[in-house]
Amino acid sequence: MDFTPDPPLRDAAELAALVVERSAQDELWAALVDAGLVELALPAEVGGDDLGPAGAAVVLTELGRRAVSTPLYATLALGALTLSRCGAGASLLRRVVDDGAVLSAALHEPSTPFPDEPRTLAVPGADGYRVSGVKLGVPDADAAERILVPVTRSPGGPALLLVDPSAPGVQVSRVPGAGPNAPFRLGLDAVAVPADALVGGPAAIAELYRLAVAGAVSYGDGLLAGALALTTAHVASRQQFGRPLATFQAVAQQIADVYLASRTMHLLAQSTVWRLQTGADPGTDAEVAAYWVATALPAALGTCHHLHGGLGLDRDYPLHRFSAAASDLARLVGGSDATLDLLGARYLESKC
Repeated sequence: MDFTPDPPLRDAAELAALVVERSAQDELWAALVDAGLVELALPAEVGGDDLGPAGAAVVLTELGRRAVSTPLYATLALGALTLSRCGAGASLLRRVVDDGAVLSAALHEPSTPFPDEPRTLAVPGADGYRVSGVKLGVPDADAAERILVPVTRSPGGPALLLVDPSAPGVQVSRVPGAGPNAPFRLGLDAVAVPADALVGGPAAIAELYRLAVAGAVSYGDGLLAGALALTTAHVASRQQFGRPLATFQAVAQQIADVYLASRTMHLLAQSTVWRLQTGADPGTDAEVAAYWVATALPAALGTCHHLHGGLGLDRDYPLHRFSAAASDLARLVGGSDATLDLLGARYLESKC
């Protein structure tokens, strides 16, 4: 396998970095859309550049390097790429390309991250479905035009539906988090969903979950790389006892630990995205990546804070944005216990 990015991907990464540097936070999403960085991952038939998951990943990594909050993860990794890879929602994808429409997906249920057989029920009727249940882990739900919701049809089995969050019976509630991008709670009470809102069956749900993790680990890769850059610059310039902090053995060892975590995160991101991009056997890469995001990423950010001393607690200094985003990202992938359980289950499946 060769993880070397093609020239279009390198160009996209450079453009994303430039757009972030030149745009205010409240203008960033519109700037990303105007620069063509949202459409580049989508198929040519809807006006995109056909770069697929790899195109989304390079932009997410650059956003992570600067710990900026945008709807790009929810719209691309969860919504648009899932629809395009399932051959659904062409008109909605054109809205994403032309107007920057925001999409999202509901990843979890109470006590059940990434459920294969959701407790949220969709009862078929003459004109579609009536959907009832509770969903957690829905990023940017307050701005989304449509939300992909895994359900269990009764009868019919697991399926993925497109739900309008403004429809009667839908309740979108903000859930407290560490940063501004904490995911929302979605309540569904006999919500009418038309028959043509069906995206697919169990395979579509599995694709959504893989894309969710690939996008999360790509953003986490950027977060840790950006925090490491801040920390190395700090310990190289900060003096103690007449010497730079970086020259102390204990500091050097801790920086080395963060560097190793960052390189591992980078490798996991590249491998997970590469498998999606090429259609290779996913193996357990997505589960390993989710566990790493849930455990190693927050721990490495904690080390960065420690090495900054009191400066790391100053909200005028950017490091707090990285750790807040890492905390919310860890919860978004399911948390440490659940991701370890999923990893163990997938590993056992692969051995059977």
